[in-house]
Amino acid sequence: MKPAPFDYAAPASLEAALALKAKHGDDAKFLAGGQSLIPAMNFRLVQAHLLVDLNGLADLDYVRRADDGRLRLGAMVRQRRLERDSAIAGHSPLIHETMPFVAHPQIRNRGTLGGCLAHADPAAELPVIAVALGARFKTQSTRGERWIAAEDFFRGMFNTDLTPEEMLVEVELPRLPPRTGTAFVEFARRRGDYALLGVAAVVTLDEKGVCQQARLVYLNAGDGPVNAKEAAGILRGEKPSAAVIEAASAKAAQAEIAPLGNVHASPEYQRHLARVLGRRVLRQAFDRAGSQGK
Repeated sequence: MKPAPFDYAAPASLEAALALKAKHGDDAKFLAGGQSLIPAMNFRLVQAHLLVDLNGLADLDYVRRADDGRLRLGAMVRQRRLERDSAIAGHSPLIHETMPFVAHPQIRNRGTLGGCLAHADPAAELPVIAVALGARFKTQSTRGERWIAAEDFFRGMFNTDLTPEEMLVEVELPRLPPRTGTAFVEFARRRGDYALLGVAAVVTLDEKGVCQQARLVYLNAGDGPVNAKEAAGILRGEKPSAAVIEAASAKAAQAEIAPLGNVHASPEYQRHLARVLGRRVLRQAFDRAGSQGK
């Protein structure tokens, strides 16, 4: 397959890229890693009149630690760097743990953080991780900038809160509190395939081992990242036990996710996976949180 005819621009600055987007709106598409956009254009699922290549914008490729402990990541950071950078692993071990599950090394070499998040594939790992970690996204246009909480950014399948003139330029990750454990698990037919279902957990214990905060976020369980808030509520105020973990994972699987099913898995099977993987990820996260107090 070949894409429909399109014009091409390679702006040398963020301002120039935003000016092109302001002029052309939805008719212009940003090209970052191209791992999703180019196949979609080749199959003519997307027909861009103008392709705006961001690969010359080195100013969007950075990893910076702020004075308050937050980690700031430029939108053009490659996924391979997310996997290997020691500063990211030390600050957000959940990212370091998750990245090997993202496709294959060749794709991670080119794919970008911002491109994946803006694409908003409900089967992608990075949107789920961003919601689980309580990330914030900085967007920019010729009109100015704004910050969006990750859980408010994703509006549905391949749909985000970005306006036609905006670009996602930065991701900000908060510093995790003491005695916080994180974990990620997913199940796929083959390594590198899209997961039939996956889940990330972030839990924080107090000094007595009682759960203070919890997030349980699922991928490929709806039309975007599914933040199982009711299941997390079951965990808060309780000491982690097999019964509490089972109740939380069952609540999420039965009442909070909305799996669509596919050629490889029925919705019923996805709910079964959600319950099994929910138990597994919560045990890992609580074990890691508990080990920090020893």
